[in-house]
Amino acid sequence: MVAASLNVDARKTLGHVNLHYRNPEEGPLAARFMELLGFTKVLDMEIPGGGRFYQFYVDSNASNNGDGILYLSPLPKSQRELIAVIHMALQVGTANEHPAVGKIRAAHAKDPESDFHVGLLLDSLEALEATMLRLKDLAANDPQLKGRLKVLVNRARPGTPEVDARMDASPLYRDVTRYTYGRNGVQAFVETDILASGPLADGVVIELDYVFPGYAENLFTVVEM
Repeated sequence: MVAASLNVDARKTLGHVNLHYRNPEEGPLAARFMELLGFTKVLDMEIPGGGRFYQFYVDSNASNNGDGILYLSPLPKSQRELIAVIHMALQVGTANEHPAVGKIRAAHAKDPESDFHVGLLLDSLEALEATMLRLKDLAANDPQLKGRLKVLVNRARPGTPEVDARMDASPLYRDVTRYTYGRNGVQAFVETDILASGPLADGVVIELDYVFPGYAENLFTVVEM
């Protein structure tokens, strides 16, 4: 008798995540955003019905044997039509907008982790800082990205002297008063409405994380509320 699959001892990795960009004509802009985050584009092809399909490697130095992949494609027409109906029914963006819309958006603004998001772990705090500082600049000054990106960061919880000193010296974290849900690590979030997810298809949050090495506890091993 073959053992149930749940009992099979097999190595597992995260294969892929499929993301959608909102407007079919914004495929190149969505791909540019992904490359700004450090993902490596390995496929760019036109697809029937309009738009482009992309494949990215999360880490171009990894084995990339079917895992560590991000796919990017236009939001399907059927989903766009459903979202339009939802927006109409809830009167999104009007004076008569349903109160639930404001509540979910307020919760999301307070905590980007409250909705669907994709988290990536980096092994370089300097790389994370450089990426997020560049995105902040582009969000303010780039003609294509101005008004399309929101950046929010959480610094490491205080209590580890070496980590506290690095935070105080950080060009990204030094003035931040928001803290992670655990010690010895940092989070950085960028939200964009170029991509679409969630009940209103408002946008997608990409999270970049860094864990300081050499500590038994970090934000992913011990959660503090």
